[in-house]
Amino acid sequence: MNLGTGDRIIRLIGGFGFVMLDYFSNTQWEIILLFIGLWSVLTSTFGYCPFYRLTGINTCPTQIKEVRK
Repeated sequence: MNLGTGDRIIRLIGGFGFVMLDYFSNTQWEIILLFIGLWSVLTSTFGYCPFYRLTGINTCPTQIKEVRK
């Protein structure tokens, strides 16, 4: 997990906003808005963003350490 609670809430609200815009948009913007909205909702649900991982950003206050054997 690399998303904090505030970040997850903002992504969830924004994602649902993009999905609603997709409902009212024309066909040229439909796929783009749906992709952005679903991406935001899914990253918010799972609490993980691959782009944050690539850039080293972590807004999650809890650090989970990996156990190696």
